[in-house]
Amino acid sequence: MGFLFNKYNHFNLANLATFFNIGAGILAIYFITHGQFFGAALFAWIAGAFDIVDGKIARKYSLSTEFGIQLDSYADFLSFVIVPSMFIYFAIIDGKELELNTVLVLFTFIYYIISGLRRLIKFNIDAQEGQVEKYFTGIPTPLGAILLFVVYLVWLTGILPETVVLISMIIIGYLLNSKIKIPHP
Repeated sequence: MGFLFNKYNHFNLANLATFFNIGAGILAIYFITHGQFFGAALFAWIAGAFDIVDGKIARKYSLSTEFGIQLDSYADFLSFVIVPSMFIYFAIIDGKELELNTVLVLFTFIYYIISGLRRLIKFNIDAQEGQVEKYFTGIPTPLGAILLFVVYLVWLTGILPETVVLISMIIIGYLLNSKIKIPHP
């Protein structure tokens, strides 16, 4: 069991939590593509829990490595950029592309995904092994995912039209790479 606390083992305890994040993200995609949005949301939140746990484990047991930093960002891209984008698309937009303006729909989803990817790449370039900044610059991708789920919940009430959902995605995508300072938990 020593491998669980070996900083350079790719299957140490912190990285295993990240792999569980990835697994939960994949299961969320499965449920999204089958129209089961409760199951998708459940696994998206489980992915979020593993994202919190992996960082805490890495810091507590000094398991942070370049591999872990990269792995965490790939997991974040899947669980907090791709999953919420697919969730919004399949739960709200699918089948309404023509009435909403197909170009706007394409732009919105491509913009959000590229914004999330850019944010994670920039974060990795700036990250130092074992160090945590006091503030995030721009909203972190898990917070972006939470905001998209809030948009979905408000849409369910009938208050938000689909066009406002798309505009909200563009705004949240912009905030991912903004200069806003968010305290690191």
